[in-house]
Amino acid sequence: MTPENNSSQPNRPESNVTVESQNGANPTVPPESGTIVATAEPEKPVPPPPTRKVFLPQQPEQTTAEKSGAALTLGLIAAMIFGLANDNIWLGLIGAVGAIGVSLRLMWPSWGKIWAQVIPPTWRTLIVACFGLLAGIVGLLMLSGSNTEPGSRNIQINWDAIGALGELIGALGQILIAILGVYVAWRQYVISKDLTIQQNRITQQQTIDAYFQGVSDLALDEQGFLEDWPQERAIAEGRTAAIMSSVDAEGKAKILRFLSQSRLVTPLKRDRLLGRPIFDGDGGYAEDREHGIRVIDLNVMLAGADLAGTDLRWTDLSEANLVRANLSKCDLVKANLSRAVLYDANLARADMRAAALFYGSAQTASPRSRTEFPNYQTGEHTGAVVERVDFTGVKRLSEEQRYYCCAWCGSKSRETIPGGCEGIPNKLGR
Repeated sequence: MTPENNSSQPNRPESNVTVESQNGANPTVPPESGTIVATAEPEKPVPPPPTRKVFLPQQPEQTTAEKSGAALTLGLIAAMIFGLANDNIWLGLIGAVGAIGVSLRLMWPSWGKIWAQVIPPTWRTLIVACFGLLAGIVGLLMLSGSNTEPGSRNIQINWDAIGALGELIGALGQILIAILGVYVAWRQYVISKDLTIQQNRITQQQTIDAYFQGVSDLALDEQGFLEDWPQERAIAEGRTAAIMSSVDAEGKAKILRFLSQSRLVTPLKRDRLLGRPIFDGDGGYAEDREHGIRVIDLNVMLAGADLAGTDLRWTDLSEANLVRANLSKCDLVKANLSRAVLYDANLARADMRAAALFYGSAQTASPRSRTEFPNYQTGEHTGAVVERVDFTGVKRLSEEQRYYCCAWCGSKSRETIPGGCEGIPNKLGR
């Protein structure tokens, strides 16, 4: 930046004046005398290449008690072998019993971890209860009078009964193993089904993302302006119709939110010669409900669609064909349903707060007509077709919405509107 002539500071001809460029660099402007001074940057030392360190997984160290137990086990095994070799029964018994005891003591913590990891919590109590049940049955058989002779209190073991009981326990064990195998197979099926559903969701989301990118490339030019032509609009509508039939309810809701927020389904005011959208002066495109042209016209894409329980807030569904569509439990807050065909649709328990069903006043508004043009000042022929719609449990229905629905939904649907339709005429006449 060169100082002006009327600056209060004196000019310094020998100093370099620096300017700041747009990309953040500070280039140096040479002195006015025309001499170019070359300044060499000092050489920076090259840092040594970073050394790559490999961290091996740390293994848990063996405790002192574990070391002592292992040494004691080996000593007891040696004593047992020495006793067997020299026919010393007591030394062999001490070594064998000691080795068993110390080994069980060392194995107990690991078995506890295996029990906690392998056996599910819901099965632990069942397994213990089964062992308790079998032990109780064996004890009752042993203590009952069937094992004692008449007039004697001594318990005698009936080995035949115990053999039969063992066979019964073996059969029950085989049945239990079969049941466990069926349970494992069922769990594998459930896990495989969940993985398949998750994979289908990922694939569907990738398909929707590709659709978003494709429609954006069709509708926008290189500068990012909306520059759609008739053939591009036809291809965009074809893509939308194809993807609407291949995604679930949540996928349809995502597509509708994208099209609505990007104003691709809103009638826009256009240049009558070139068909280009016109700016509204506030940083957006001007809306023209009477003569505007949409980039994508939904037409009958949503007829009979299942959109139950989806988020349709701020969506533009005006003039869409929603015949027999399932919109139950939908969030329709501030959705535009003007001139939409909701014949025989299901709006049970939907949230209708500030949803636009018509323009103008509720007393003068009327449903759309095939032969009459809409009047957006008075509301004539700007309303939605709500005949035979199920309004059971609709939430946050305003008085104007209730008046319009009662007036134009027909006698069958009037019975389902919350708050009733007492005092409101049936303008539909049927």
